Amino acid sequence: MTDMITDSSTADFESLIQPIQKTAGLFLVATPIGNLRDITLRALDILKAADCVACEDTRMTGKLLSLLGIKQKLLPYHEHNADTQRPVIIERIKQGQMVALVSDAGMPLISDPGYKLVRDCAMQNLYVTSLPGANAPLTALQLSALPSDHFSFLGFLPSKTKARQEILSQWKNVPSTIILFEAGSRLEAATQDIEITLGDRQMALVRELTKKFEEVWRGSVSDIRNRLAEEGVPKGEFVLVIDRGEEIHEEIDLDALIKEQLKSDTLKGAVEVLVQKTGLPKKQIYNRALEIKDEPEK
Repeated sequence: MTDMITDSSTADFESLIQPIQKTAGLFLVATPIGNLRDITLRALDILKAADCVACEDTRMTGKLLSLLGIKQKLLPYHEHNADTQRPVIIERIKQGQMVALVSDAGMPLISDPGYKLVRDCAMQNLYVTSLPGANAPLTALQLSALPSDHFSFLGFLPSKTKARQEILSQWKNVPSTIILFEAGSRLEAATQDIEITLGDRQMALVRELTKKFEEVWRGSVSDIRNRLAEEGVPKGEFVLVIDRGEEIHEEIDLDALIKEQLKSDTLKGAVEVLVQKTGLPKKQIYNRALEIKDEPEK
């Protein structure tokens, strides 16, 4: 489905090109994920008009603004200082300032702490709006050639194998295409855990989106793993798009599975095995296993 502005036969498109008015509030501004020309005209207007720009990395944002010919006051806002900076930003807005929030690349709030700032602004009835634009997960999904009607974005997976497999196992039987970020240094280990946990389903490895060396590898997980082994891990930033699992509708007799597994395994071991086997949340299985273990013998 495409977005429809209005009936093309009666559209007054000039009325849709609204001049920027100085408004106190928080403006969530998308920045390019690669190609600098992906910046929107509206984003340029807001970045110029704002009283300050809150950003993850002042060096990166400073370089971007310089390339765009914009001089602006920068205010660092990242996961390490977010708790102390939020009140500062909110106070600026209350004093009538126009604050633009950007991430290092793409849409703010996608894998960054910005949502807490939006939450606090909303709680205090301060104006918040979004300027949409470049977005790595959605761009990768488009290029993956995988189903896009239902999808889930998981951000970065944990760095440790066990934790990574536990997260993936929760999505094993979910009928949703999976999108995630991964670092090059963990790419081989992550794809191995994907194949172990989710099976050899179809996947796309997308790197350097909208940049000169943009590339998409499509194939099964094993195909991509073999290519990584043969060619080495390429440079760049990676988005992985993984085909959906099949929803399991049959009923699972969890109690029976737990009792059987506890005959030959510890509580912890039984839970780990059943998480992998059923795809059910670890907490659900653990709590029920604890109850069954503590039940008096009949």
